[in-house]
Amino acid sequence: MERGSTPASDPPGRSRGLGAAGGPVRPTSAALGRLWPLGVHEVVLEQDGALGEWQARNSRHTLPHCVEQVVASGAVHNMEHVAAGAVGGAPHEGMHFSDSDIYKTLEAAAWDSVRGVGPGVAGFVEEVTALMGRAQREDGYLNSWTQGQHPELAWKDLRWGHELYCAGHLVQAAVASERTGGDEGLSVVAARLVRHLLRTFSVADGDGRLAGVDGHPLVETALVEYYRLTGDEAPLALAQHQVELRGRQDVDLPTSGLLGDSRFPLSYFLHHTPVRKRSTATGHAVRELYLQAGVVDVATETGDAELLGASEAIWEDLFGTKTYITGSHGSRHRDESIGDAYELPSDRAYAETCAAIASFQWNWRLLLATGEARYAEAMERVLWNAIAGSSSREGTDFFYSNTLHLRTDHDDADEDSPRRRRPWYQCACCPPNLARLMASIQAYLVTRDGTGLQVHMPFSGTVSTVVPGGAVDLAVRSGHPWDGEVGIEVRACSSAREWALALRVPEWVSAREVRIALDGRPLEASWTGRYATVTRRWEAGDRLQLSQPVAVRTVVPHRRIDAVRGCAAVQRGPLVYCLEGQDLDGATALEDVVLDTRALPEPTADVPAGLAGYVKVALTAAGARSEGAAGLLYGDGAAEQAADAARLTLVPYFARGNRGTAPMRVWVPTGDSGGTT
Repeated sequence: MERGSTPASDPPGRSRGLGAAGGPVRPTSAALGRLWPLGVHEVVLEQDGALGEWQARNSRHTLPHCVEQVVASGAVHNMEHVAAGAVGGAPHEGMHFSDSDIYKTLEAAAWDSVRGVGPGVAGFVEEVTALMGRAQREDGYLNSWTQGQHPELAWKDLRWGHELYCAGHLVQAAVASERTGGDEGLSVVAARLVRHLLRTFSVADGDGRLAGVDGHPLVETALVEYYRLTGDEAPLALAQHQVELRGRQDVDLPTSGLLGDSRFPLSYFLHHTPVRKRSTATGHAVRELYLQAGVVDVATETGDAELLGASEAIWEDLFGTKTYITGSHGSRHRDESIGDAYELPSDRAYAETCAAIASFQWNWRLLLATGEARYAEAMERVLWNAIAGSSSREGTDFFYSNTLHLRTDHDDADEDSPRRRRPWYQCACCPPNLARLMASIQAYLVTRDGTGLQVHMPFSGTVSTVVPGGAVDLAVRSGHPWDGEVGIEVRACSSAREWALALRVPEWVSAREVRIALDGRPLEASWTGRYATVTRRWEAGDRLQLSQPVAVRTVVPHRRIDAVRGCAAVQRGPLVYCLEGQDLDGATALEDVVLDTRALPEPTADVPAGLAGYVKVALTAAGARSEGAAGLLYGDGAAEQAADAARLTLVPYFARGNRGTAPMRVWVPTGDSGGTT
């Protein structure tokens, strides 16, 4: 798509009503990009599909749980303290950036409102929005820690203060509220805050305002989206300058000494090298991924192909050498950071949930900008493994970090590496982040361009949107991620023109294995990269069916990933599987099991007790297990006990930890070279 062209006769703007109000990311018609996202109102998920059931669980359980916990944790009380005009006296409850938990919960509630929220959530939104208005300073500044504890430090601790980070989440919540027809109160608070930011922070070198960036990127994406919502170019200019200032040696990252540790290097904050000169992913994983999302947003809206290329270079490094098989990022508990190339230990994987969500958001922006299937592939991997596995089956307990190997005797005392999911955390960034993503997940599945529609991830639900020459209503049915069937029925179509319907085929399926039928008759599709495309004059009653195998694959790691050398992992479709201790007999430790890779594991609908209805396909595999850990810690191996043949059961990684606490591993030794994790 040429810059300045319109993807599909649907220019952005607020005059088209809620049906075209968009979702979390809505590029302008002038943006540099290939694809146009559908809005939260244009795709509706059916609850009998896997994604729809997950979203319903989020609405019924996760979001109300977040509301309860944001109040119980003291985050709302902090805001009440400020609204009452108090300074000092009572200590700040929770982390100094606890405001962001409130804002993410408000954003989740806004996206969820398209399906209708309960009175508890609605009451929370109304009360907290009014509270924020009372707490906000006359000049638009709003931050409960600074105002309630150290008002003299406003914008004085950019390294650790998280002020712009919190402001970004507030703006994102307001954008969501505007796009879903929410109360105007939140928009008023956000507008005052944005005006304050524009008066305070530099938008060009030499303008006399504060030339500084936040130690935790996020405000960049929020400012760009605010520009997209309002059409005001000033927030875009601020976002652009924030990106350009980051990493410059002449831009200070001041600290008060009250909030953070001085041992963290500038690379932790991504302030060590200018964005355009970097090619290596590094630093705090969430910060890196949020920054890259903002870089892509700025690049697309300013038409800056060089800047977009800089972000793509980071992607090549991160996904080529530093990404877990589950799609997670962050191999070091120290600094919650990205490690060296191929430094991917399973048992010490940090793999923070927020990093997985940030990866999903960054890849979505890259997909919109380029149309390349690899970004949709990365989204699918991280969604169905790292993100899906971070919350419990009930939707009210969560992992902050997501290890790929939980040892039998692992100590649960450390909050950042728990054996079990927990209902909340002192640093509670992950649960409300999950809530806002899943409340809007339907907006990440389908796009359009000047040729027609693209389905990037299968789902069950409906699509009502515009296509070249008119509008269309589609019914989509899929058993994803359990089977490879996708059916699309055209229920209504007002266009008399030909337009294309494209479905992404994942990288683990070859084109020759794909079968496509129209109204029951075989049809040859054209191929654009990994997308099977059918172009025709669609009419009501047309039925398109795509069938592809969901094969089991045994995967071996790159030889440089020393931590899992001699091991193998098992995947089926987009799902990574794991071995849990509950599925071994009581006499066998997880560490004494090896996987026989001479035969592929076999799918079975006979899932372990406790996972029925949640898991539809388990795997059985050949393996061996010994009776215990015999022999010296370091020896010649002569005392090793013989291993007995065994039949192993593997379950999806996302379902781990739902039957009580037990050891678990994704990478299982094969016995071929003696390697272990």
